[in-house]
Amino acid sequence: MTSPEPVESRTQNRTQGRSAQTATLAEIAREAGVSAPTVSKVLNGRADVAPATRARVEDLLRAHGYRRRRAEATRSPLIDLVFHELESAWALEVIRGVENVARDAGLSVVLSESAGRLTPGRTWADQVAARRPHGVVLVLSGLDESQRALLTSRAIPFVVMDPAGDPGADVPSIGATNWQGGLAATRHLVELGHRRIGAISGPTQMMCSRARVDGYRAALETAGLPVDTDLIANGDFHHEAGYRLGLELLRRPDRPTAVFAGNDLQALGLYEAARELGLRIPEDLSVVGFDDLPVAPLVGPPLTTVRQPLTEMAEAAAKLVLDLGREAGTPAATRVELATSLVVRSSTAAPAVG
Repeated sequence: MTSPEPVESRTQNRTQGRSAQTATLAEIAREAGVSAPTVSKVLNGRADVAPATRARVEDLLRAHGYRRRRAEATRSPLIDLVFHELESAWALEVIRGVENVARDAGLSVVLSESAGRLTPGRTWADQVAARRPHGVVLVLSGLDESQRALLTSRAIPFVVMDPAGDPGADVPSIGATNWQGGLAATRHLVELGHRRIGAISGPTQMMCSRARVDGYRAALETAGLPVDTDLIANGDFHHEAGYRLGLELLRRPDRPTAVFAGNDLQALGLYEAARELGLRIPEDLSVVGFDDLPVAPLVGPPLTTVRQPLTEMAEAAAKLVLDLGREAGTPAATRVELATSLVVRSSTAAPAVG
């Protein structure tokens, strides 16, 4: 008869003279008032466990510092890719990057969306635990404490790409130099001679959006230009926001002669607003986007934008999550920012005289 599976406790510390204390699944089951097979079902992400029972067992597993050993974990040939929203060309570039890495590793990609929430629902975490993928890549999303504990206890590594907020010092992440990109976009407009430069930001709760606007502000301040908060509009990274907020900015009697649109989709919405008001780009209005989506060089006129290496970022995130899942240990760098770069096309020019 085999002995119950041991649970490793963080309270163990032989180097400080403490005796080794381990809890078995049977002991956790007794403490939870359930059977050992029920604890095993929770560990394996089975759905046939009552929510209250699952929560009680999970709390005890966390309290005992249970961490499933990688050698014990039977992984499915999958990478989970989670978006907070899955509806734009931006997402397609990310999917392409993750699939490139997954294909080379002989894995498939499972896509899911958290319906605009910055943290996936609990049901998602249970499903991932049941699938036991090689790892999870979260895009513009994050995990709450219980979700992180659940994945950690199953030895399922996770990486956040372009985190919406500060992911925490211990959370692996891949990002881009958003502040530098906002600075470069606005400095380009300043160097062309623009003095009234507007901005359409993304969601204010997203770290990448705030960093781009901070770069915009820094460029204006460095040039000795005032930051007019009336010329900064808070968008949501969607085409409709660029159109709606663009109309508001361009209908002002002291309208800006240039706008940093925060991302390419909002820039395209701004194009539509300018056309509706009879303004020509770049003769009457210069526009800079952010992302350099495949559509950027194809619109009329081709869009000046900040290239965010989305596919490379996604590849880096997928490679990192696979590295974290290997026995070799933690990679040297688990928080990485890839460089952005300004791509000048035909949507920017010197402001009209007079």
